[in-house]
Order: sequence, then structure tokens, then C-alpha cells
Amino acid sequence: MTRNRETRRDGVELIRAVPVRHPGRWVAAVAIVLIVAWLAIIIIGNPNFYWDTFWKYFRDVKVVNAVGQTLLLTVLSMVLAIVLAIVLSFMRLSDNPVLRWSSWVWIWFFRGTPVYTQLIFWGLISLVLPKIVIGVPFGPEFFSWNTQDIITAFWAAVLGLGLNESAYLAEIFRAGLRSVDKGQVEAAEALGMRKSKINMRIVLPQAMRVIIPPTGNETISMLKTTSLVVAIPYTLELTFVTNAFGNTFFQPLPFLMIAAVWYLIITSILMVGQYYLERYFGRGIDNLSPTPVNNPPLSAQRSTQTAA
Repeated sequence: MTRNRETRRDGVELIRAVPVRHPGRWVAAVAIVLIVAWLAIIIIGNPNFYWDTFWKYFRDVKVVNAVGQTLLLTVLSMVLAIVLAIVLSFMRLSDNPVLRWSSWVWIWFFRGTPVYTQLIFWGLISLVLPKIVIGVPFGPEFFSWNTQDIITAFWAAVLGLGLNESAYLAEIFRAGLRSVDKGQVEAAEALGMRKSKINMRIVLPQAMRVIIPPTGNETISMLKTTSLVVAIPYTLELTFVTNAFGNTFFQPLPFLMIAAVWYLIITSILMVGQYYLERYFGRGIDNLSPTPVNNPPLSAQRSTQTAA
């Protein structure tokens, strides 16, 4: 800010602080308001969007059920992926070469092949493996089940999404584990702590500060990747249901918008949850605001930390 000097009657010189002007902010604000108003006029006032159809089917029973199925697919696939990723990341950092190379091959394969191809494979698993057998190899069978009865379309979708995602999360977890200072591990080993206890009590809790943000992004990405389970085929997912409605009524646009709005709602909820997880695991280190909307810029966070 600029300063103008004033002199009082007693001769004491005063400083009158004048705030710095920011005309660029006002120009940007006006431009954004005009663009938003223009888009609103185009979207709301355009009859080709069929808003009556949109509002009629937005809360349709089949659509809401599809939203629930999409959420269930996302949650179960991410749980499977996170469990596998934790194991794979520890294997990748292990001193055992067999574990280390096994983890590398897993990550190489599932990252190197398209998720759509993997989903098709799991959809055809009953043709490749008609029965799941427990017994002696080339000998008697103790138990056997029809693969189609166990790996249904829903569980095939969970396996396909979860196994594919585990390869990406394993690299994220590995980066988080490597971010923890080795001195803490050495100190814990000097105290006689077991390797497994060190990883679970010391390394992993600190690594979560690095792991949570990209894992949140992967969860949001997984939510939208569920639209590919039509390859299995699994027909209760949100995109498939809305596309089926659109093909039935020959009005694809309003039903695509229904799917888009539902995805936006779910994504917004996930982003808020991610923020509070970041704040919880980053307490004492990250200077995050009480709410996700009013988070200060990075420069303000650094100045606050410096002042503290």
C-alpha cells in the first residue's frame, strides 16, 4: 500500500495509509458475471434441453436406485483397491526381492492394460473358468462352485475396477511412505519395535498427509469410471440407466444432464469429505481453514506459518 504523510499542529508527522487499488479484480469479476449470465440464458431459456423431462425423471426411482448402485460400486472398489495398495506398496519397498518384483509385475500389468479390457475379461470369467474348485491339483475335488453363481456381474465390476485401481494407488502409497523421514524408522528399530508395528504405528499415519489428496482424486475418478461397467455388462449403473431412458424417449440430452448433475452432487460431497480428511491428517502442519470454500491461498498460509 502507498503512504501519504501528514503533519499535526504539534509538528508530529503522521502516515496515512492508502490501500492499493486492484482494478484487475473488478474487471475479472465483471467478465465472470457476464459469462455466467450468458450461459444461464443459453441453458435455462433453451427449449431443446427439455427441462420438463429433466425435472420429471431427475428423482425417478430407477435413477435414484442407479445412483445408489454407482455409489456402492465406487465404495467397494475403492476399499478393495486401498487394501491391495497398502500391501503392494509395502511389498514394493520390501528388502525381499520376490515380494518387490511381484509387486512391480502387478503394477506393470494393471497399469499397462486398459480398464475397459479388464472389465470385459471379468465379464467373461465364467467362460474362461466355469468352476471354482478347491482340492488337490490333478486329484480329487473337495469343493466346487459355478463361477457364474459367485462372480456375478456386480462383483465382476467390483473386481475389475478395484484391481485396476490398486495399481495406481500402490504408487501413490509408495510415494507417501517414502516421504516419511527414515530417522523415525531407525529410532523405532533401535527401541526394538517390530517392522509391522513401525509401519502401522509410525510410517503409515504420517504418510497419510501425502496420500489423502491424490487418493481423493482417484476416488472421484473411480466414481466416473463406473460408467464403463457396461462392458461386463452391468445394467444398474447411473450412466447406463439414463442412456436407456434417453434411447426410449428419443431425448438423450435431458437424461445426460440428469446423470451429469447427479455426478456433480456426489463429487461435491466427496470433495468436502476429502478436505476434512486432509485437515485431520495434516493437523499441526497444514494451515487449512475451517471450511473447504474459504481456504486461504498458499502465500497466506506460508505467511501465517512464518508469523507463528
